Amino acid sequence: YIQCPCTRIEPGTVQHGTKSTRPPSQSSSASLRTGCMSSAAQSKPLAMSVPTKQQKEQKDKPTTFARIVAPDSFEIEAHYYNRVLNAQRHPLVESFMKLSNKIIAARYCHLHPNTDEKALKTLLETPREYFRWSGADLFSVTDNNGKKQMIVIETNSCPSGNKSLPLMADSVEKDSNYHKLLMHAFWPQVQSFKGTGALAVVYDKNDMENSGYAAALADISEEKVYIAKWKNDDPDPPAKICGGQLFVRDENMHWIPIRAAYRYVTQQPWARIPCATPKTFIFNPIICCLAGGRNKMCADKAYEFWNHKNWKHGLSVRTPVTIRDVCKKEVPIWIKSMGGCAVVKNPYSNAGQGVYTICSEQELKSFMDEDHRYDKFIVQSLVGNHEWSSDIKGKKYYHTGTVPNRKGETFCADLRLMVCSGKKGFKVVSMYARRAAKALTKKAPRGMESWAQLGTNLSIKLGENKWDTDTRRLMLMDSRDFNKLGLGLDDLIDAYIQTISAVTAIDNMAKELMKGGKFDRALYASVNNDQSLLDEIIEGDEVEAESDLLSSRS
Repeated sequence: YIQCPCTRIEPGTVQHGTKSTRPPSQSSSASLRTGCMSSAAQSKPLAMSVPTKQQKEQKDKPTTFARIVAPDSFEIEAHYYNRVLNAQRHPLVESFMKLSNKIIAARYCHLHPNTDEKALKTLLETPREYFRWSGADLFSVTDNNGKKQMIVIETNSCPSGNKSLPLMADSVEKDSNYHKLLMHAFWPQVQSFKGTGALAVVYDKNDMENSGYAAALADISEEKVYIAKWKNDDPDPPAKICGGQLFVRDENMHWIPIRAAYRYVTQQPWARIPCATPKTFIFNPIICCLAGGRNKMCADKAYEFWNHKNWKHGLSVRTPVTIRDVCKKEVPIWIKSMGGCAVVKNPYSNAGQGVYTICSEQELKSFMDEDHRYDKFIVQSLVGNHEWSSDIKGKKYYHTGTVPNRKGETFCADLRLMVCSGKKGFKVVSMYARRAAKALTKKAPRGMESWAQLGTNLSIKLGENKWDTDTRRLMLMDSRDFNKLGLGLDDLIDAYIQTISAVTAIDNMAKELMKGGKFDRALYASVNNDQSLLDEIIEGDEVEAESDLLSSRS
């Protein structure tokens, strides 16, 4: 192992295990010397204070470390839901996933003659520079003219989904969709990246899938892989960035340098990981989150830029009407202008958190009374039932929903499409759908009832970094569930093209923000002028700069 540069001991420092402490008078310079991004707080001077009860509890917690996953340890039963193991993939879904990009482009242009087939084929077959693995959530909607289409609700830079895809009849353990994703999009990049160190998976939730990625990566690389859970509230996490490289702590308390890492860090990742890590290939890099993969504000701007450029080819990203950079006090005005129904979103949240469906005065009051982490919001037109969807700028979408059940009930449902990009372009990795808890009503929901009809996300937040999943509403791509969605092959092709268009738009934004290999903070402030977010990103970059400065001096 190689000792992390930031752990070297300075005169006057008392060594405690793997940490160093200094007298209070020297704390400020100590934080500069460490320059390590294991915690954003390390860039701030320490202050003499009486430890709180919470701090004492944190101190008493055992030190966490990265586990080692060996080759030939992938077990299907450990990385898929039980329902998935007993399900059979729907023939139409399997057929769709086997289609080539050439055939998909030909079929789409046959139904959309205004689309340039050459431009579409180029879009599907061109690998992305930064955003190589992604997922989009889409709604199947129709309008007053009865035109059915798929629209993008959100694009995710750390999407889940592999544990929810039914296996093919002839699947083997080393031919899973985990292995296919890594082989197509991740491993070729690792092989071309000139770095030293081990391989790792770093994550903050979703143990089932991330342990699957670690086992699959061990199979592909034929070497051991470290897997480290990096929570944003861990005072002594088992992973950190130092001198432009990722390190993970093993069970012997040694810091192991990492040459390439699969990242599933979702909660404010920009506060812990810088956009540029020249000594570690991180998949996906943090710039994908900031450019739109975990920033709905920036994503909408990326879509707008891309649409302006590609409208002449008959291509565009379709979304609900979106109003950006909305201050809290302006929210009621925008909701009123949309007819009293709208969706307000914290631009930087995920897993269904920070999304407010507002269809009543009570729901609006609840939003206004809540304290929020960030200063700016986005307000989107609400996609509901025909009688109570937002009507703005001539756009009014409403859910096609699931096929009515025996009671005649139709449920709001979304489709998650996970894709990856390799040398030969894009391919589908996984798919699943989710439905709302309650059926759509003909009249607008009263009180606080709209989320039960419109919220499809399965994640349940139990507390800080504590999550559960409501799998009862999960709809698999099997013969039992898929037929309930009312989707056909052309709907799936439309969803695929919308997903890739959104991903490409965000990747283009990422390239603009990373010209010269360095994060353009001034440009980003212009694109996304939210000081609360900028403060989080600046803190991480400043600590990284201090670490690089120390390395150059030494």
